[in-house]
Amino acid sequence: MSEVVRLTLVSHGMTDAMAAGRFPIDEELNALGRRQLDGLDIGTVDTVLCGPETRARQSAELLGLSAQADARLADLDCGRWRGLGLDMAEPDQLTRWLTEPDSCPHGGESIAEVIARVRGWLAEIGRTPGHTVAFTHPAVIRSAILITLDAPPKSFWRIDIAPASRTDLHFRGMVWTLRSAVAGQ
Repeated sequence: MSEVVRLTLVSHGMTDAMAAGRFPIDEELNALGRRQLDGLDIGTVDTVLCGPETRARQSAELLGLSAQADARLADLDCGRWRGLGLDMAEPDQLTRWLTEPDSCPHGGESIAEVIARVRGWLAEIGRTPGHTVAFTHPAVIRSAILITLDAPPKSFWRIDIAPASRTDLHFRGMVWTLRSAVAGQ
């Protein structure tokens, strides 16, 4: 029997762009985001990874961990919409982006592309024994959940990932499974 691979995905804490409803930029955690990570228990860790953005790295550091940056854990590239409020995106283009996973009206990365990127990363992590913790972004975590559940990309926006939350996955044999967090663990 092969060893179970454990993966904990931690969503970075709150940023000013998140609080204001703007498309993400590379920024630090705000005061609330730093407080949100207080007391987050991720258990014993063998490997610590993070997205290349400041907010992902800071989230790991606040838990006393030094993480290795991995570009495949980067946030969804929102192209020319970076830093803009949702109300500043062209309404028809925003609607298309939210309803058509292959569309990319902002010139960055489509939902389908981020899911493909995460799929490749999960395939590699599935061969990494032990417990890996990855500090990343809601888009990456949504993608990992869709892949695990074999759900269609159009379900991407139906998954709500809270700041400073954790999502646990296990790889057993040939498939990933999603593990619901249990209170007190």
